[in-house]
Amino acid sequence: MTDTVASQLTFAIPKGRILDEALPVMARAGVVPEDAFHDKGNRALSFATSRPDMRLIRVRAFDVATFVAHGAAQVGIVGSDVIEEFDYADLYAPVDLDIGHCRLSVAVPVGSEGPARSASHLRVATKYPNLTRRHFEAKGVQAECVKLNGAMELAPSLGLARQIVDLVSTGRTLKDNGLVETDRILDISARLIVNRAALKTDPRVAELVAAFRRVTEEGASA
Repeated sequence: MTDTVASQLTFAIPKGRILDEALPVMARAGVVPEDAFHDKGNRALSFATSRPDMRLIRVRAFDVATFVAHGAAQVGIVGSDVIEEFDYADLYAPVDLDIGHCRLSVAVPVGSEGPARSASHLRVATKYPNLTRRHFEAKGVQAECVKLNGAMELAPSLGLARQIVDLVSTGRTLKDNGLVETDRILDISARLIVNRAALKTDPRVAELVAAFRRVTEEGASA
């Protein structure tokens, strides 16, 4: 590994819903990906940026948190749902970017709200087993979580689980699949996250935190 690569900051960003909103915020904070990043046919995961001392990696949202928590990346952007699900000790989320708004909610088939909510034991399909268990434990309900990474809305109709816990934005997907929202677990927005050790040892990380905080404050006052 060359000294240049070894000294580079690695900035992890998520594929999916947050990315389009994150890119303008990143640009205002001085982080602009190379042109190849925008090529839809490009399957690369690592990209150069406008800063010679920084590269981007584009990975799944849950993996953003893992890379940053373990120091493989020093900085990242991810939804607060991911931060709350994993609760990594080495992860610090100093800036709410005020983008990527949605919520994590419980949903059930239309017409089954009453019986499902009064049960003492439930099977729940979700991508968020830790948040789901904590939510139901607080209500005195034992939740058996079935881990799914997508197509959550199919679980009740196929008999896999009586309820689901999933991200909700407009609620259109739930409605189209015959489901209704019953409980809101968590309001979500995208956060800038940093590795705690990197924040203490690399001044560039603190500078990035300050830059993103400034951009966010300017956006709030605009």
